[in-house]
Amino acid sequence: MIKHIIIWDLKDGLSEGEKAECSAKIKNDLEGLLGVVEGLQDVRVYTDLLPSSNGDITLECLLNDEAALAAYAVHPAHVAVKEYIGTVVKGRKCADFEV
Repeated sequence: MIKHIIIWDLKDGLSEGEKAECSAKIKNDLEGLLGVVEGLQDVRVYTDLLPSSNGDITLECLLNDEAALAAYAVHPAHVAVKEYIGTVVKGRKCADFEV
């Protein structure tokens, strides 16, 4: 199994309301990929991070294997979500590892 973790920073200049709206959309859209993308076993998006965190939104996915991770990256439903995310974030960190 592969754990796929992403941490995003939302763009500067967004109001608190805009941040909440963007975060909710990202959470809803990414968690909606479960059952759509083959090999994706679990998806959790965290938007209420503690102030000690180094980001605004965290994605945690569990995938069958590296082939499933590669397929997830290019799946049309995931690409559509990624396109939106790219319009509201300024930075991204990724960690992929076997569990």
